[in-house]
Amino acid sequence: GDVGAQHIAEALKVNAVVTKLDLTYNNIGAVGAQHIAEAFKVNVAVTQLGLTVNFIGAVGVQHIAEALKVNATVTELDLSRNDVGDVGAQHIAEALKVNAVVTKLDLTYNNIGAVGAQHIA
Repeated sequence: GDVGAQHIAEALKVNAVVTKLDLTYNNIGAVGAQHIAEAFKVNVAVTQLGLTVNFIGAVGVQHIAEALKVNATVTELDLSRNDVGDVGAQHIAEALKVNAVVTKLDLTYNNIGAVGAQHIA
């Protein structure tokens, strides 16, 4: 959940070893995503982040997107099944305009319609 995400985020701020983090099925909501995002603004080790099947939503993905604007190490990001919708897709699209390192992004099963897809395209 969000409290667990907060603890993991604190550890990530000083992590220099873990390169792959999979937080699938952890009931992480927007608050937990905000904690994770703050950690990824300073973490320089993790290259793969999996947040599949959580409850991040558009608000949480906005925090993740803000972190992506300054993070230069995450190359793979899995946000599938988080109900980010069109608004969340727009946030990710804006981040990708300035992020030059993400090469693999999974947004499957997120209720992204034509408007959100247009932003990502």
